[in-house]
Amino acid sequence: MAILRISLRAGERIFVNGAVLKVDRKTTLEFLNDVTFLLESHVMQAEQAKTPMRQLYFIVQMMLMDPNSSEAAMVLFGKAHPAMLKTYSNRDIIDGLLEVEDLIGRGRNFEALKRVRSMIPLEDQILGEFSDAGSTVAKFEPPLRLAAGA
Repeated sequence: MAILRISLRAGERIFVNGAVLKVDRKTTLEFLNDVTFLLESHVMQAEQAKTPMRQLYFIVQMMLMDPNSSEAAMVLFGKAHPAMLKTYSNRDIIDGLLEVEDLIGRGRNFEALKRVRSMIPLEDQILGEFSDAGSTVAKFEPPLRLAAGA
């Protein structure tokens, strides 16, 4: 297995297998085995989850941030995902949601998170067609770097 190196800036946090680590200076972490982690810049706050796709992102994020509580997040996913499949008519979103379901089923939660993130701009575009130009939905576009050692 290849060593995975992650560079963090002073004060940055990283979520590793449910633990939160904060560095006090610029540092590089080396992961020598498989690990589930999420960089702070990828984390969506609950108040940002104002649309169905953002809510799904938040649910998948919970699976990554706290693997010990992923069962509760899976229950939420099991409720939200089918409702979204029934709600959307856009083929790209439906195909993406099916892909997310497959990835979650195979334990590839980080890839599922990236896939959900890729659909947020499409959802924004769709919602923009049905709402006023002064929408209160804030853009959520953190840069996704490799954040799962697999």
